[in-house]
Amino acid sequence: MKDELALSCPVPAGRYEQVLMAHGGGGRLMHQLLERVFLSAFSNPALDTGHDAAVLDVGSSRIAFTTDSYVVRPLFFPGGTIGTLAVNGTVNDLAMAGARPLGLSAGFIIEEGLPIETLERVVASMQGAAKEAGVAIVTGDTKVVDRGKGDGIFINTAGVGLVEHGLRIAPAAVQAGDAVILSGDVGRHGMAIMAVREGLQFESAIESDCAPLSGPVLDLIGAGVEVHCLRDLTRGGLASALNEIAAGAGVGIAIDERQVPVREDVRGACEILGFDPLYVANEGRFVVFVAGRDRGRAVEVLRRHASCEAAVTIGHVAAGDPGLVTLRSLIGSTRILDMLSGEQLPRIC
Repeated sequence: MKDELALSCPVPAGRYEQVLMAHGGGGRLMHQLLERVFLSAFSNPALDTGHDAAVLDVGSSRIAFTTDSYVVRPLFFPGGTIGTLAVNGTVNDLAMAGARPLGLSAGFIIEEGLPIETLERVVASMQGAAKEAGVAIVTGDTKVVDRGKGDGIFINTAGVGLVEHGLRIAPAAVQAGDAVILSGDVGRHGMAIMAVREGLQFESAIESDCAPLSGPVLDLIGAGVEVHCLRDLTRGGLASALNEIAAGAGVGIAIDERQVPVREDVRGACEILGFDPLYVANEGRFVVFVAGRDRGRAVEVLRRHASCEAAVTIGHVAAGDPGLVTLRSLIGSTRILDMLSGEQLPRIC
């Protein structure tokens, strides 16, 4: 009976005896696993901020430091590769701390039998992404594992960035009255991956939104916008990111679904596959919490960038209901927008 429950129900991580794919899905199970196993063991002031990157004082300077691993399947997809994900993902984690990226490391775990031509294509795509983001890959490592033990190639990247301003950008800085701004349409990366996996064809190919975000973020800060928090919308999508911030800040967040841009082909793919676009992963989208008086200027600055042309205010931070995210739906009703419980899209980043 215990095994049956472990295979079918999204119960707390503490009740599972083995790690499931759902523990990597970006939702409630993943957060329970992080809190039970990792955060309890490694707890320290930098880690406990719950940020995308740790911000550390080094002499008179502040640096941001982050790392991430990439296991996407397939390795090549419309709009990107595992290599572009590995560069942009880490650049974006630095950007979410308000940092200018300085340098990246790249670690490769390569399965015996991988064609050299495939490896060269991945590396070339990484170099192109790094050039676009204005950052260099300055150190790295390679390991080769037995045939059948590595699924082609896995990549880990780490990054260091410089924090050049005095803003405190973190979930704890979010306050009632803040505006919630979304940088563009949601759901494209997850649906681009799933369309390839499922062999779905549309009138036009759905391409991943994979893109570097440091430029738009640094322009926001440079324009004097009072930025309180940033979060990129990767695993778990918009809904999970808002829940993470609401819980971390102890505030309520209210958003309007009518203001959330979703392309029609993405919406159609989600309906076919049974997904909610608010929970689908993105690799070039973020939300920014700014002082309410700055929302118009923030949207104007973001729309100057091609990756943020559809930036829009989608909601605000409310004074009551700490930790709760509510959504005014397309038909005008209001409901709770909860965090994703288990696994929706595995191996997408």
